[in-house]
Amino acid sequence: MTNTVLWKRLLIWGVCLWGILFALPNAFYPQVERHNDAAGIIADTGTLPPGVEADLGGWPSWMPSSLVNLGLDLRGGAHLLAEVHVEDVHAARMESLWPELRDALRGLRSQVGTVQRQEGVPGELRVRIGNPDGMPAALAAARAMATPVVSLTGAGQTDIEVRGDGATLVVTLSEAERQAMDQRTIQQSLEIVRRRVDEVGTREPTIMRQGTDRILIQVPGIGSAAELKSLIGTTAELTFNAVLGQAAEGQAAGPGEMILPAAHQPGLFYELDRIPVVRGESLDDAQPAFDQNGRPAVSFRFDAAGARVFGNFTGENIGSPFAIVLDGEVLSAPVIQSHIPGGSGIITGSFTVEESTELAVLLRAGALPAKMTFLEERTIGPELGQDSIEAGQRAAVIGMVAVVGFMVACYGGFGLMANLALALNMGLLLAFLSVLGATLTLPGIAGIVLTMGMAVDANVLIFERIREELRGGRTPGRAVQIGFDKALSAIMDSNITGLLTALIMFAIGSGAVRGFAVTLGLGILTSMFTAVYVTRLIIETWLRWKRPKSLALKGWIRLAPEKTTIDFFRAQWLTFGASVVAVVASLLLVATLGLNFGIDFKGGTTIRAETTQALDIGGYRAALSDMELGDVSITEVFDPSFRADQHVATIRIEAQQGTEALAPEVVANVEAALKAVDPAVSFTAVESVGPKVSAELIWLALASVGAAAAGILVYVWMRFEWQFAVGTVAALIHDVIVTVGVFALFGLKFDLTIVAALLTILGYSVNDTVVIFDRLRENLEKFKTTPLRELMNLSANETLSRTLMTAMTTLIALLVLLVFGGDVIRGFVFAMLFGVIIGTWSTLYVAKNIVLFLGIDRTDKPKAGPDHAFAHIDA
Repeated sequence: MTNTVLWKRLLIWGVCLWGILFALPNAFYPQVERHNDAAGIIADTGTLPPGVEADLGGWPSWMPSSLVNLGLDLRGGAHLLAEVHVEDVHAARMESLWPELRDALRGLRSQVGTVQRQEGVPGELRVRIGNPDGMPAALAAARAMATPVVSLTGAGQTDIEVRGDGATLVVTLSEAERQAMDQRTIQQSLEIVRRRVDEVGTREPTIMRQGTDRILIQVPGIGSAAELKSLIGTTAELTFNAVLGQAAEGQAAGPGEMILPAAHQPGLFYELDRIPVVRGESLDDAQPAFDQNGRPAVSFRFDAAGARVFGNFTGENIGSPFAIVLDGEVLSAPVIQSHIPGGSGIITGSFTVEESTELAVLLRAGALPAKMTFLEERTIGPELGQDSIEAGQRAAVIGMVAVVGFMVACYGGFGLMANLALALNMGLLLAFLSVLGATLTLPGIAGIVLTMGMAVDANVLIFERIREELRGGRTPGRAVQIGFDKALSAIMDSNITGLLTALIMFAIGSGAVRGFAVTLGLGILTSMFTAVYVTRLIIETWLRWKRPKSLALKGWIRLAPEKTTIDFFRAQWLTFGASVVAVVASLLLVATLGLNFGIDFKGGTTIRAETTQALDIGGYRAALSDMELGDVSITEVFDPSFRADQHVATIRIEAQQGTEALAPEVVANVEAALKAVDPAVSFTAVESVGPKVSAELIWLALASVGAAAAGILVYVWMRFEWQFAVGTVAALIHDVIVTVGVFALFGLKFDLTIVAALLTILGYSVNDTVVIFDRLRENLEKFKTTPLRELMNLSANETLSRTLMTAMTTLIALLVLLVFGGDVIRGFVFAMLFGVIIGTWSTLYVAKNIVLFLGIDRTDKPKAGPDHAFAHIDA
């Protein structure tokens, strides 16, 4: 066996040592987290508060301290998906342009005549002039107000477009300016939301742009989505407007005016000048305070420019009232008693201390430039998060022990070497997750456990190849070297297709799908490294140390004999026909019974309610019957991992008409109604998805599965021949349709996590199929005159042991997840479990049949075999 050169051995062991060091902090998560918090305080303030010194010394400062971020489903917290109404900014821009345009046109009164603003669509300014002959002069005046667009893509363009429509002058924003404004609006919204969240000192919030006009906000540790919405859900738009008088309810506003209600005096309305004197952007500071009567208030101070404008206005309007307006309501309308030159003042109202503090935070962080609508809300209680962590840890440990034991039972000492590589693989995976700052979710834990089951696949491929070479009379060293070289092509092909699926999941998916894609993708990369390099180096080191005369590679279990001659085409029409019938039946089941869509696809609200008493489903249903919530379903959740006094119910409420997410007060009313029946009940999770998002997610799911299948089709076509690609994709479609049919048959919940499972099934199934096709390609080169049917049987038999071993290790990991992983991911695991079984079937009885039906041109074979493509990569 050719020994790996010294520098490469040092590099491989160096990478493994790096993985161990950077994964180690996660084994001491609480104390490292406290150490990081203390170090952060010192970095921010330069001081160490009393009582924090012990936390700082709880972890050595010279050791790595990066941790895997825990997602909301593990730590608890709130999740919001907000849509920013960028069109509001367009309308506000036109509103601010009107006074300047009005003054410019009034200067041309002799040419344009009277000037009167007309109502138009939002984002459009329409001005009617009395003399249509003066339109050229009006157009010139309006165009003179245009300024260059401030953006890279809008270079050389102006911000407004002006046209004449008879006697009406129409001003709109240019497309380049709209795009630039949208970009600035989203960026400004991101920064303001981040500042507001940082004000309350939460740990590791996730605030990021999603799509063109949406912001994803995830804050661990916060009480509920309602609490998070109260902090960031208002624009906190503060303006100071001149008061023109009081108005009656329903009174129409005149040109340049607006009528707003008083915040704390029902029935009182004010007529205000639409153009504010000063805006909240000019605020320098805002702090909670008390007024002269000891009532909670908010003190404020303007910057220099704002103070000057405010001072001039108060000096010119002594004895006149002015309004302090917050988010479309008049907080107060005091009379100006004297000139206020300092630019500071106080906002009074019927505030509580908490309200004044929150208002000060909002004003200090700045006003959101546009209104936000919350399309998706999720609240995960800390108790459920802790339960999920414990379930995930339990499943991971038991799963690893089961896989380790199975590998030793099948391969003896070589199984121990594979297990050492598997442990290093897990260390590298955790290290990468920690260094990259990736967020670990519950589906992500499932991805790690699944990675353990699938990681041994490469080792199985290598070991089975070594066995073949030993049976052919090779020496131990030579058998190991050839085994690694011949297995490399199949390892690369099968893992690249899985990596392709993970990349598509990450690019197209969201939420749980992305979390699963991250761990699965990184797990595939680390598995390829440990199988190709680490396992080889371990075996090579052992061979140099022991210098054995023979190798056994035997354990106590063998799933298939050393040599099999099964005719997989013997009952060809029966097996293939059964698959066709299963596909047709699945399509009929989906068409007739439909799928039990979760809120991801259907919209609505799902509440997880826990109690220590026996569930009274009838009582719950009766308590909610008079609340006019529409379709409400209540089901009990059964799980063997629950405590004896733990009873869980899932309450699903249909999407409410005219709203995107269920209002916090409605959730509170539901909880109060259930507490009247069962005082011990509590809500550990609340998830609400609006109909707009749910409709988009349906198409997103279809696009994900379609893109994955298309990507696999192209890759297999490039690496093999088009017949192989068609057979592979046909098997994948078979697996997805039959799995979906089973969900329709049993009425199981179908949500985004199931889509992640389907995508993983695609990767797993193609992994199996590609291994057989890789061997078939090799045999086509070796046996040029043997009939295709015989070569397919030969290839399937030669790889049968690997097929069964991979399926068994993956099933072991999945069964452990199914039993010990908790009810939150049970549907996901069931889909994977069934998918592995049906994927193994389609590999043996669907893909090969399709290729046999299509036939292969034997006269022009690709130069395949062990020396093809990846086979020249040396460890």
